[in-house]
Amino acid sequence: MARKSGSTISQEELYPPADEPSRQELDDAHRLDLDVDDESPFLRGQKRVSVRRGTLPKKAATRLTWGALAALVVLVCGLAVTAVYHYGEHSWRFRVESSDNIEISGLGNVTRSQVMEVMGEDIGRNIFFIPLDQRQKQLEQIPWVESASVMRFVPNRVKIEIHERTPVAFVRLGSRILLIDASGTLMDLPTGSKKKFSFPVILGMNAGEPQSTRAPRMKIYNQLLSELDSEGAHYSASLSEVDLSDPDDVKVLASDPGGEVLVHLGASDFLGRFKVYMSHAQEWRQQFARLDSVDLRYEHQIVVNPDLQGPAKQPPLALSVAKAAAAAGVKPAALVTHETTAPKPTSQTPVLLPPAKPTAKTPASKKKAVKAHHRNPPAKKAETKVHPVNTPPPPLRAATQTPAPVTPTASPAPAPPSNAAKPQKPSAGIPKGQP
Repeated sequence: MARKSGSTISQEELYPPADEPSRQELDDAHRLDLDVDDESPFLRGQKRVSVRRGTLPKKAATRLTWGALAALVVLVCGLAVTAVYHYGEHSWRFRVESSDNIEISGLGNVTRSQVMEVMGEDIGRNIFFIPLDQRQKQLEQIPWVESASVMRFVPNRVKIEIHERTPVAFVRLGSRILLIDASGTLMDLPTGSKKKFSFPVILGMNAGEPQSTRAPRMKIYNQLLSELDSEGAHYSASLSEVDLSDPDDVKVLASDPGGEVLVHLGASDFLGRFKVYMSHAQEWRQQFARLDSVDLRYEHQIVVNPDLQGPAKQPPLALSVAKAAAAAGVKPAALVTHETTAPKPTSQTPVLLPPAKPTAKTPASKKKAVKAHHRNPPAKKAETKVHPVNTPPPPLRAATQTPAPVTPTASPAPAPPSNAAKPQKPSAGIPKGQP
């Protein structure tokens, strides 16, 4: 049975209520502060509580963190590159095993064996250790190679591109015949090639002279061929030899059905002077017993057969050299000229052909007689003389001398020679303008 006696403690007595006025005051103060902040933002703020910070600033710590990450990345990349380099240096996959791994393009007159003589030492070598620049320079030392490029392709292939020189003429050096390009570089005749070249043979060069000496002469040669072929006539096809020993007197050996004639063209106006020769060659052959050479260097003077001593003697060609030259396209006239010795001096006197005289006062009958006389010349005893009987003939001009232009004097025509006083070596002369 419950015990009802004794005093009872109420809830309020056990837990006394909080101090109501003080709580109310705090709420009012807080509300007052909020109202003050809303009303005036320029009032002094509350005192901040200091926070304990580290020894390094936050910005410096961020930089150090990024620096450490960058160093770690560099270290990892360095280790990776080192591993790849070591693998590429020692792996068999990057070695040139045989010549099948060397690809060569652009070969024409250069043989594969000539290229492999340069690249042969790289067989079995790591592809990354092949000196490409050095190999390129060595390949360009081959006479036929104008430029070369050497490239490596991973894992073990090498590609070579060859650009060959373009020959423009044959050249005679002693007892040898070579090819030469426009810059003066000498090249051997291609062996085993069926290709033929249609070039004249250049004379007047030496084997020991540098390329800087040959280059100016080749410039003259290029100008000569350019002028002769400028109008589409292709006069250069009739040339067997071109003598460049004297830059002021370019001599060409022209071949036609009537034979070979050495033509002096001087140093300029090659096309105009060669046209004079082409238009009068047949006429001169009919007028003179022999037509060996013609000097066209003067404006109003033509010298026929000035080279009485013949061409300079050349060393004979060996049979194998002559066969190789003929197979390459050297014209037979050039080979025959050098295989034989120089001809003996002839007794024919060089003839000076003066310019045409004015024909306004010449009777028509006399003009016809003169033309008929020059078109169909009689025997030697009936040839027209340039000098009287009692006058000594002009001095002979050797092949190495430059004949001076002779101006004909106005003198009466000499009387026909008698049988008692006939010269032994008569010479004929015709005006240049006669047909």
